[in-house]
Amino acid sequence: MKISVIGSGTMGSGIAQVAATSGCHVKIFDLNNEALIKSKISLEKVLNRLIEKEKIDAGEKNRIQNNISYVNTLADLSDSDLVIEAIVENLEVKRKVFAELETLVSENTILASNTSSLSITSIAASCQKPERVIGIHFFNPAPLMQLVEVVPAIQTSEEVLNKTVQIISDWKKVVAVAKDTPGFIVNRVARPFYSESLRILEEGLADMATIDWSLKEIGGFKMGAFELMDFIGHDVNYVVTETVFTAFYFDPRYKPSLTQKRLVEAGYLGRKSGKGFYNYAENAIITKPNEDKEKAKQIFERVLVMLINEAADALFLNIASAKDIDNAMTKGVNYPKGLLAWADEIGIHWCVEKLDNLYNEYHEDRYRCSPILRKMKNENKKFFN
Repeated sequence: MKISVIGSGTMGSGIAQVAATSGCHVKIFDLNNEALIKSKISLEKVLNRLIEKEKIDAGEKNRIQNNISYVNTLADLSDSDLVIEAIVENLEVKRKVFAELETLVSENTILASNTSSLSITSIAASCQKPERVIGIHFFNPAPLMQLVEVVPAIQTSEEVLNKTVQIISDWKKVVAVAKDTPGFIVNRVARPFYSESLRILEEGLADMATIDWSLKEIGGFKMGAFELMDFIGHDVNYVVTETVFTAFYFDPRYKPSLTQKRLVEAGYLGRKSGKGFYNYAENAIITKPNEDKEKAKQIFERVLVMLINEAADALFLNIASAKDIDNAMTKGVNYPKGLLAWADEIGIHWCVEKLDNLYNEYHEDRYRCSPILRKMKNENKKFFN
């Protein structure tokens, strides 16, 4: 199968590696020749590390490399069976690329965007054959992360959806099919992990180190919210929050944080800039958390119930199936448990009571309980039997 990837950055190169490893012939396109060279060098390093770890041998390395070619002209992608765009998160730029691309490829070529939060339907509308456009959202790093969100636009044909799911499954990825709504599954459902942690910080209930410790120690998350935001980069994480907030007509559940906005304005973008919520300089003082288990439990439970509420609402609004929502959070962002299964475990009654208590305390719409949780409580039901 002939696959093309537009964009030779970390994500584009990672997607190309996944496809090439699965035996596809892959072309990576970028207008910038230096970026293509950098992509090729980066792949060499990645494959050498895999040899060192005895994950692959030299023969496999050569096979993967021989499956990838590097091009700087869009016309070189004309024989593609599937093209995946992985460029800047700008709707107009993507629409322009898709409109041009469509004139170069065959009418049976599937055109996909790796966007994390932009409208697939809007991108598809730039094409004469919008039914062949779909979202294929990989997570970074693409070769390591198991999950891929497949997002049909309202114009996408059933045939293209089925074919895409089959291709990604053949690449040994876990597929979660999501409705074309802002943030799809993961970037929508994960918002409270950041936003509620930020709210707890802004209220002065705990410092960053304590909140992060609570989420890891009590919740079993691999990284705390502030560590993770610093790792992702505030220029990326804040923009996704702002995009989701705007796209949902300013629903207060997705309201961005001024605290994070100020970091972006200051250029404190996290690890990449050496400073974010934490200071990554060699001689920086490391803040110790308050290891009060009762306080930590309160922090974790507040963040968890907001995450559960968001996952439940995604199910209520038919964004995805319960299975795909839980798979998305465990395979896409490495949550210790699926949120809906977690809700079953701790009790739907507990979730509703916790949310109602928060709403009664703050009288803010961000704490409104999802109708599906209240209905399940009343009917004594669970998400999974």
